[in-house]
Amino acid sequence: MATRYLRLSLGVLLFLQSAIVVTGGGVRLTGSGLGCPTWPECTPGSYRPIVGQAEGHFHSWIEFGNRLLTFALMLAAIIAVVAVLKSGRKDLRALVLLQFLGILGQGVLGGITVLTKLNPIPVAGHFLLSIALIAAGTTLYYQHDKKFLKISSIKIVSRIHIIIATTIIVLGTMVTGTGPHAGDWQAPRFPFKIQTIARIHADAVIIFLILTVAYYFLGKLSEETKRLIRILGFISIAQGALGFVQYYQGVPPLLVGIHQLGSILVWIAAWRIWLSTSRSSTPISLG
Repeated sequence: MATRYLRLSLGVLLFLQSAIVVTGGGVRLTGSGLGCPTWPECTPGSYRPIVGQAEGHFHSWIEFGNRLLTFALMLAAIIAVVAVLKSGRKDLRALVLLQFLGILGQGVLGGITVLTKLNPIPVAGHFLLSIALIAAGTTLYYQHDKKFLKISSIKIVSRIHIIIATTIIVLGTMVTGTGPHAGDWQAPRFPFKIQTIARIHADAVIIFLILTVAYYFLGKLSEETKRLIRILGFISIAQGALGFVQYYQGVPPLLVGIHQLGSILVWIAAWRIWLSTSRSSTPISLG
C-alpha cells in the first residue's frame, strides 16, 4: 500500500511537471503570453481575467489557466513530499523537497517573464528549470523502489550522451527565442538568424542520434539499458523528422506544440538511460 501511494504521488507529480511545459507552450503558440499583463495579479486589481480587458478575454483565460495549473502542481508536490517522508526513504527527501522549491522558483521566473514582456532569456530559463525538475521527477518516479546509490565507475559515453541531450534542449530554447512564436507580437527576440540557429540545433540532434546508435552497440550494457536506448532511438527519430517537417512548413503552431511535447519525451527517455547507468537498480521493499 505504501509503495502504491508513493508511486502514484510521484507519477502525478512527474505528469504535471511535463503537462505545465506543454500548456506553457500552448500559451506561447496562441499568442497569449501577455494575456495577463501583470504578476501576481492577472490585471491590476484582479487575480483573474475581467470582461473587457484590453488583452482579450480568450488570451487572458489561456494564460490564467496555465497559472492555475501551477497550484495543482504545487499540491502534487506537497503530497509527494508527504509520501516520501512517510515511506522512510531518506535518500529521496532532498530531491522531493527540491521539487517543491523549484515550483516556487518557477512562480518567480514566471513573474519575471511577464514583467519583462516575454524577454527570451527568462522564457528560456523558465523552460530549462522545468527540464531540471522533470529530470528530478523522473529520478523520483523510477527510483522510488530501488536503492538510490551512485555507481562508482560511469562510462564516459554515458556522460557525453546526457550532456549532448542537455545541449540540444538549450539550443532548442534559443531556436524558440529566435523564431516567430514569441507569445506576443511585441515580445523581444534573440538576435540570431533563425536559419543558422535552427541548423546548429539540427546538427546537434544528428550527432545525438549517431551517438545513441553507437552507445547501443558498445556492449557491456544491461538489457534494461538497451531497451531504454531503443525507446529513445524511436522517439528521437520521430522527433527529428517532425522538426524538419515543421521547419520546412513554416513552423505551424500545431506542429511546434507537438514538437515541444516530443522534446519532453526525448528528455525523459534520455534521463532514464542516464539513471540506468549511474544509479543502482537493486529493488527494495517499502512495506
